[in-house]
Amino acid sequence: MAATRLELNLIRLLSRCEALAAERRDPEEWRLEKYVAALEDMLRELKKQSSKPAPELLNEYSRKVDFLKGLLEAEKLSSSTEKALANQFLAPGRTPTTTKERTPATKTVHLQTKARCTGKMRSELLGTVYQPTRKYKSQFLFSLSSCRGLASDEKQSAVELDAVLQHHQDMQEKLAEEMLSLARSLKNNTLAAQNVIKQDNQTLSHSLRMADQNLEKLKDESDRLEQHAKKSVNWLLWIMLIVVCFIFISMILFIRIFPKLK
Repeated sequence: MAATRLELNLIRLLSRCEALAAERRDPEEWRLEKYVAALEDMLRELKKQSSKPAPELLNEYSRKVDFLKGLLEAEKLSSSTEKALANQFLAPGRTPTTTKERTPATKTVHLQTKARCTGKMRSELLGTVYQPTRKYKSQFLFSLSSCRGLASDEKQSAVELDAVLQHHQDMQEKLAEEMLSLARSLKNNTLAAQNVIKQDNQTLSHSLRMADQNLEKLKDESDRLEQHAKKSVNWLLWIMLIVVCFIFISMILFIRIFPKLK
């Protein structure tokens, strides 16, 4: 069955999207995302037509469009590790889009993206800036022309990615052990501080009780002293009255005993 005009447009746009995906794009590049959205619309229209392609061909188109869509979503992730993991789950196309391709372009893009993510993760671990070398470029150009070279690069990239992921896992386990040790130390310090605060509270409570008891004793002693002072004042007053009376009586007796001289 001859390809319809919509299918031809879909193939051309799909080939263009694969070429854009193979290039190193700027973060502000917007064409690929718009093209993929147009591919989705065209694919839906193609599935609704009466003279639609064979189911296997439609599945291949859907597989490539989903791959490009997943590739864009993976590029939006923040860390290189997340990008690498997301690219691992992408499924490229099985057949070439055009007759000029020896191998599927999506498979080439997949290998290129995985190698780029692996290089970025390696540069993050080593503290260097990732830049493709001539050797890498020549290997990539060779991978475009040889299926065997693609398989070898894919295997090497997978091994390097596994090594990087293993290193990340080891670092995460070490970090988890350090965090656990810090948590235990923090718990011990918290318990020690809690015991010290508890002892301080007990000492403060004891001091408050002793202060209350001393205040009560001081109040009792003050009352007793006041009563004692009142009693001493009363005795002194009586003594003075008695002395005054004695002197008065003595004067009267003296006057009586010794008459006035003439």
